[in-house]
Amino acid sequence: MAESSRTTTGKPARPAAQAAGAPRGSGFWVVGAVLVLLMLSSSVPSALYVLYQERWGLSSGMITVVFALYAVTVLIGLLLFGSLSDTLGRRPVLGVGLVLAIVSMGLFAGAQGLGLLLAARAVQGLAVGLATGAMGAALLELAPRSRPALGAQVNSAGPTVGIGLGGIGAGLLVQYAPAPTVLSYLLLIAAFAVTLVGVVRMRESAPGARSGARAGGRPRISARRIHVPAAVRGRFAVLVLTIVAVWSVGGFYLSLGPHLALSLLRSTNYLVGGATVALLAGAATAAQLLLGRTEALRTAVLGLCGLLAGLGLVLLALGLGSATVFLLATAVLGAGWGAAFLGSFRALSALADPAHRGELTAAVYVFAYLAMSVPAVLAGMLTNIHGLHRTSVGFMAAVAGVCALALFVTLRLAARTRAEGSTT
Repeated sequence: MAESSRTTTGKPARPAAQAAGAPRGSGFWVVGAVLVLLMLSSSVPSALYVLYQERWGLSSGMITVVFALYAVTVLIGLLLFGSLSDTLGRRPVLGVGLVLAIVSMGLFAGAQGLGLLLAARAVQGLAVGLATGAMGAALLELAPRSRPALGAQVNSAGPTVGIGLGGIGAGLLVQYAPAPTVLSYLLLIAAFAVTLVGVVRMRESAPGARSGARAGGRPRISARRIHVPAAVRGRFAVLVLTIVAVWSVGGFYLSLGPHLALSLLRSTNYLVGGATVALLAGAATAAQLLLGRTEALRTAVLGLCGLLAGLGLVLLALGLGSATVFLLATAVLGAGWGAAFLGSFRALSALADPAHRGELTAAVYVFAYLAMSVPAVLAGMLTNIHGLHRTSVGFMAAVAGVCALALFVTLRLAARTRAEGSTT
């Protein structure tokens, strides 16, 4: 017989996850630390790619393949296991994700060539894809009652904070610490082990996880369905252009950005490459925090303007060979990146009703990870033929074209939305 949703006193029953006064604050910060660490670990190899190229004789094209493999396996993890924590619970899914992350760090530390590097990136991508859904849900569920919006803020800012810290931290270790291709990953293994203990000790936050287990139901593992409701496909097509532009830039910077920075700055200091990634991500985080309360379409428009300005400055820096202009361009580009992603994602997530939001969100991530991986691989292959400088010019010009188109159609969508609002 189904359990009553009310207690014998007539008051609504609390979800099992929140019964007995389960603490929220400590679990929230544990999950936030997991999010930042996973994103941090994903950007560490970016700061090491130049070193891998020098030691193992890898081409720029092969480096972008290594990067793209990560994006593809994240996508696979999202599609296959993105909603698994709804039935198994947040804790076990996060725990498995952290174990896989530890395994991937071990593979990175032991890599002496391309084979283990590819294996490490694949396992890392699967770990991130598996944990992403559980992290996002747990942050919303465990947010302090006095600050309910904090969950969404950490969800949006955590990735850029992690990417920035990973880039600068790995750059420092590569330049100044012994055994840089090992030490970075050993430190991350220790950090992941600590957070794993925190996850094991935290309370379960998924309301249906325990009741499902008591009912004897077997968790159903199935691929997340990709679906965009017919009524919103036009708006989806408009907004997803911004997602494509944003993550094309992100993929390029995370794969070839450090090498381009070292070339323009005429430096052999590996910290420069990591600092470039950190500058991009730091500016993105600052923009997201600054525009957190701005209307979604307006945020997307501001972000696209920032992306166009940043891409123009990158092209100017490449033309002049100016390191100063390049660093300014990276900061402007990062701010545009953060704002454009925040605005477009918020607008996209509002298109579907709650019952179908997961399906639409999965579709958004498909475009995001394809945009992150495919253009980066093409750029890497073209670099082998035309060189890094000419390829970067062509890539930035092409992305600028996508941004201009996205800005035009987003402005039209915003005008139509305002007109519809004024008639109601």
